[in-house]
Amino acid sequence: MTAIDLNSDLGESYGAWRMGDDETMLGIVSSANVACGFHAGDPAGIWKTVKAAAEKGVSIGAHVSYPDRVGFGRRDMDVTSGELIADVIYQIGALKGMATAAGTTVGYVKPHGALYNRIAHDPKQGQAVIDALKAIDPALVLMGLANAPILNLAQASGLKTVAEAFADRAYTPDGQLVSRREPGAVLHDTQLIARRMLQLARQGTLEAIDGSTIKIDAQSICVHGDSPGAVAIAQEIRRAFEADGITVRSFLSA
Repeated sequence: MTAIDLNSDLGESYGAWRMGDDETMLGIVSSANVACGFHAGDPAGIWKTVKAAAEKGVSIGAHVSYPDRVGFGRRDMDVTSGELIADVIYQIGALKGMATAAGTTVGYVKPHGALYNRIAHDPKQGQAVIDALKAIDPALVLMGLANAPILNLAQASGLKTVAEAFADRAYTPDGQLVSRREPGAVLHDTQLIARRMLQLARQGTLEAIDGSTIKIDAQSICVHGDSPGAVAIAQEIRRAFEADGITVRSFLSA
């Protein structure tokens, strides 16, 4: 692999409550998953992030969620297909409006938190998200967990997809993310993370939490904007890639 996308979850501040360092991250990543107000983000903050991404030439994706600000979108919800379709269309539409005003576009959708994890293996909610994308803009790309069934379901429904791996998360031997409730689920050592991501880009493999080697076919790497030291992690990954001749570039420009 000579080029790979680096993305981060941004636009998640709310009022006086600050989350992450969007301005600095936008100078490192190639794609920005921008909150749409359902799990985090207020209009002024989202607008600021969208404008900054447009100015820096960073691709914009809608980071859609269950309606769960209190739980930061990390609480699973058993919603009907109709409700989920409407919620996703609503969020994408809001971000599309801001992107148009900023002279740019929304190119992809990445579900957030519990919704992301749920649709990875739940075909009913997964199909609802797919139907929402097709209804509002069938050219949108769906970003999902590498090796998860949702990617095949989306492709069978006519959507383009991009598979994603997580830089700052540990993996189980079967290629799933280790639950945040488990010890060692979130990684913090910047150099270790960079080495892991270099292995992923070059060999398509990662070391699972039990020491086994697993295959991960991913075209995009995420650094969570709310992780402690997120900027340092993203900087070290980009430095390692560039030193090894790997270009950080949005998958939308490939």
